[in-house]
Amino acid sequence: MHPLDLVPLWAAILGFGVLMYILLDGFDLGVGILFLLRKSEADRDLMIESVSPVWDFNETWLVLGGTALLAAFPGAFAIVVPAVYFPVLIMLLGLVFRGVAFEFRGVPEANKALWNVAFCIGSLIATFAQGVVLGMFVEGFPQANGQYIGTSWNWIRPFPIFTGLGLIAGYTLQGATWLIMKTEHDLQQWARDVAQRVMVLVFIFIAAVSLWTPLMSARIEARWFSWPNIAFFSPVPIVTVALAALLVWGARGKREVLPFVCSVGLFFVSFTGLVISLWPYIAPPSMTLWDAASSTVTHEFLMIGTAFVLPILIMYVVWSYWVFRGKARGHAGYGHE
Repeated sequence: MHPLDLVPLWAAILGFGVLMYILLDGFDLGVGILFLLRKSEADRDLMIESVSPVWDFNETWLVLGGTALLAAFPGAFAIVVPAVYFPVLIMLLGLVFRGVAFEFRGVPEANKALWNVAFCIGSLIATFAQGVVLGMFVEGFPQANGQYIGTSWNWIRPFPIFTGLGLIAGYTLQGATWLIMKTEHDLQQWARDVAQRVMVLVFIFIAAVSLWTPLMSARIEARWFSWPNIAFFSPVPIVTVALAALLVWGARGKREVLPFVCSVGLFFVSFTGLVISLWPYIAPPSMTLWDAASSTVTHEFLMIGTAFVLPILIMYVVWSYWVFRGKARGHAGYGHE
């Protein structure tokens, strides 16, 4: 009797954790990026209030993704971590910096101007570092005999830097559409204007990365443009264009939830395109999921705990967002609609 192959399931759990982090922490990082563009402290307080009930546990998904990579795919962990050490360090410092600023700006007699800058800069740094890590995954890691053979500075390359800037634009779009949904009046209208402008920039980044990626890898080019793959995967760019147009239409009109749903859809479709490009490699260009995986016994043991923890985590997230639905109204709390 052949042992059960849990590698695809663990790949799905890892991918789900990463996607949930991008979707949920992306908008509050985006709010941080936009923070200094509003001069009114009352508006800034509302921006903070819109994310304050949920921002902390959004990062739980980052922990889940890192833990799943270490436990389920240690071979990839051994290659990826040395390669992304500095970007991840920068990301964690940015997250810590913005977390401290988030808490201290509300302390009585605090230097709000200082903590406002810290909150924005921390958000920018963390977002850029995440985009750099993404670019390194797409570009691939120099490796031999299951070991990373590059340097700690391989992240300073055109493509990872470009994806870092692209993710800043993407999270800014997420933040703007979140503010459309969670705020009212002048701040909401400002967020609508920002979302429309940033959507153009995000679309340019998506198009550029979509063209750049096949040029870097003959394997990815064949995956997308060979027949019949080109027919199977053609809905990805079509849906991307449709979501972008729908987001702009919703932002221009009186729609409040639609722009945020479309921005989430854009990230989901982009993530789907990434999976299509990289599958079945977890540490491109040569290490597959099965090369990097732990033993079957390890996967089975890990699944016992995950089968309990993951549903509870999902239910907690859904319940929390339901409880704190409605508009942010400063110190008055949330109004439920």
